[in-house]
Amino acid sequence: MHFLDQAKIYLKSGAGGPGAVSFRREKYVEFGGPDGGNGGKGGDIVFRAVGGLNTLIDFRYTQHFKAKRGMHGQGRDRTGAGAPDLVIDVPVGTQILDDDRETVLADLTEEGQEITLLEGGMGGRGNASYKTSTNRAPRQHQPGEPAQEMWVWLRLKLLADVGLVGLPNAGKSTFINQVTNARAKVGEYAFTTLVPKLGVVRHKGRDFVLADIPGLIEGAADGAGIGDRFLGHIERCRVLIHLIDMSHEDPVEAMQIVDEELAAYGAGLEDKPRLVALNKLDLGDAELAEDFGKLLVEAGAERVFPISGATGAGIEALLDQVIGYLPAKTSTETKRAGVENEDDEPEEWSPI
Repeated sequence: MHFLDQAKIYLKSGAGGPGAVSFRREKYVEFGGPDGGNGGKGGDIVFRAVGGLNTLIDFRYTQHFKAKRGMHGQGRDRTGAGAPDLVIDVPVGTQILDDDRETVLADLTEEGQEITLLEGGMGGRGNASYKTSTNRAPRQHQPGEPAQEMWVWLRLKLLADVGLVGLPNAGKSTFINQVTNARAKVGEYAFTTLVPKLGVVRHKGRDFVLADIPGLIEGAADGAGIGDRFLGHIERCRVLIHLIDMSHEDPVEAMQIVDEELAAYGAGLEDKPRLVALNKLDLGDAELAEDFGKLLVEAGAERVFPISGATGAGIEALLDQVIGYLPAKTSTETKRAGVENEDDEPEEWSPI
């Protein structure tokens, strides 16, 4: 399935049905009079967040959504049928923005959450409702309220607990393949990852979602490389893992480049907790990793984790720290982990 995280669509609710103008004329009924019923209500436009979706690709091919109008009223005081609501299913984490892409109209962050974006028009009154003691045969009626319509943008921000950032070829795809059930493409060239990837990590009885986004380069905030378009997918993360390739000629510069791009993007990314991981330990040695780690700590990293995404070395200690940022265990996680793991705590922080 192709990944699409932005889409522009047209919405139109249903108009209300017109009221009826009708008079009762029955041979053996002594009193006649107006009996035109009211019109039915038009359908609403409703958005619903559903699980199992992580792309907006369906909206590339279907871009116009129109609810049905209410039925017109009828004689014998019959009210027209109301139109059903048009329910549009979107992935959890979808934001709805107005046409200028500045104002957020709705943010669907929980499965099953629903929001009525456009209301259908109310049905018009039939002539029976206008009858009074002085107006015994009214002929006026209402046509029904008009429909509401607008263009909106859908923007998907994937819901993940942990975000993975770094320069291209820092080993992010190898890392996510090592610790999750994802199967990201790995290649020896820049921008192997073109779209965000999600994977579920299971560590010491805890389950959490890890998001890998395409690599950042200097100037990404201004559109260099793939740019910073996909940074929105880690806005909701609790903690970021910053992978740095220890074979890079200057790991400190590599860290600073990504830090600057996160700060330039804004949205609070520069303030999120970050765990720095010095990757590709299998291509170097422990002494070199220790030297680089000290330089990174001096440059602002709180702690550096030497790891190897290829062999798995050092990853357990990193994940121990990650789960310290997660909320308390759910009942499902506790049951899966067993009583013996309930008291596991992440190790104390200390520089490398």
